[in-house]
Amino acid sequence: MAEGGTTLEYTPTWVVAAVCSAIVLISLIVERFLHLLGKLLKRKHQKPLFEALQKIKEELMLLGFISLLLTVFQGRINTICISEDLSKKMLPCKKETKGTTAHFQAFFSFFPGGTSRRLLAEDSPANSCPEGKVPMLSTTALHHLHIFIFVLACVHVVFCALTILFGSAKIRQWKRWEDSISNKEQDPEQAQDPKLTNVQDHDFIKTRYLGFGKNSYFLGWVQSFFKQFYGSVTRSDYITLRLGFIMTHCRGNLKFNFHKYMMRALEADFKKVVGISWYLWLFVVLFLLLNVAGWHAYFWIAFIPFILLLAVGTKLEHVISQLAHEVAEKHVAVQGDLVVHPSDDHFWFNKPKIVLILIHIILFQNSFEMAFFFWIWLQYGFDSCIMGQVSYIIPRLVIGAFIQLLCSYSTLPLYAIVTQMGSSFKKAIFDEHVQEGLVGWAKQAKKKTVLRKAANESTHNQVVHREESPLIQMAKAGSK
Repeated sequence: MAEGGTTLEYTPTWVVAAVCSAIVLISLIVERFLHLLGKLLKRKHQKPLFEALQKIKEELMLLGFISLLLTVFQGRINTICISEDLSKKMLPCKKETKGTTAHFQAFFSFFPGGTSRRLLAEDSPANSCPEGKVPMLSTTALHHLHIFIFVLACVHVVFCALTILFGSAKIRQWKRWEDSISNKEQDPEQAQDPKLTNVQDHDFIKTRYLGFGKNSYFLGWVQSFFKQFYGSVTRSDYITLRLGFIMTHCRGNLKFNFHKYMMRALEADFKKVVGISWYLWLFVVLFLLLNVAGWHAYFWIAFIPFILLLAVGTKLEHVISQLAHEVAEKHVAVQGDLVVHPSDDHFWFNKPKIVLILIHIILFQNSFEMAFFFWIWLQYGFDSCIMGQVSYIIPRLVIGAFIQLLCSYSTLPLYAIVTQMGSSFKKAIFDEHVQEGLVGWAKQAKKKTVLRKAANESTHNQVVHREESPLIQMAKAGSK
């Protein structure tokens, strides 16, 4: 029998069988649920959402691999020793203050593998380091770190799903604008000959154009900042941006369903947002490094996604204002509907994709803040020194809730429509079967090009060989 606990040699078989059955049953239920959800998405031809589900499975697999590494190598990690002086530097809490976890151990015992890992922690030797040295990371701390990574991954997936769900609900409200435009185009009585109208008479210009000069430029940014909080996208904005996209990218199909294309593009981008990229894991490591007692890093880092979200929302609103300024500065009157000209020049570094990367960072950092709060609360208690004072906790929670709401109902819908104002369109403009056909055609064309090139080179070599004189061929054979 090992010190500090009972091994499987002296554990009742019915206990081992019951625990294994519970773990396997829970795992199979989760696996079946994800499998059925994937079949449902494929049946409804929701390929982007199906790919997002596959991305979630990849994150769960990575989480399981991290769990396996922490469990297998916890004994090796305990044998790494450092000096006591070094172990007292950059602590999240002062040495005198110790959090209590006794009343939360029962909660985490329900996690799969949580009880076994705690038994492993009890079975590990107390201290295998020589005098004057301590283990670099105890088994208990390693177990808590494991739980934090699990909570972080779950909270990030849930927050991203909620953001896409609420944002999509907001965008679906624009469908009535799309339907009204389609009905107007199909009704011959409503169709009228295009008239020459003053640019300033259009609602889009009235709400977005503020005149010439430096003052108007500054006021444009101020208006864009506040516009993201109320009526971020109006009916006139949608109609004008829709027509600008159609006239630029599909002029031959004026009845193009812009709303349906926009929803497909948003679903395709969701699979990129739901994942945890390497630079996001780098942010986690950096935060864990800076979480030193007295620095209140968890509080100040909460302002990073907050500032980024305001900057992204302001920029997206300003892109719409720029499109209005371009039309108003170039034309005094227009015949028919107002048409804007999409361009990558309106975006940061001429790359609309940067906006998606920033939204990805915003959602992850906000998820990280909320996951860290709940983990500390459940693991160490609300009065833990890591949690900090109430004056730091309340603003942090308010900022997190504000970011989630603003990103769902304003920034994400803005992103969905404004990023279509780039110089190029996304592959979501084609239906799924058309995309597959184009990909197959491109592969076949590439294969034929390679074969044709190889055949031309072979023919060229044969011709050159025939044109060489017998004397030259004998000289080459002699040199060989």
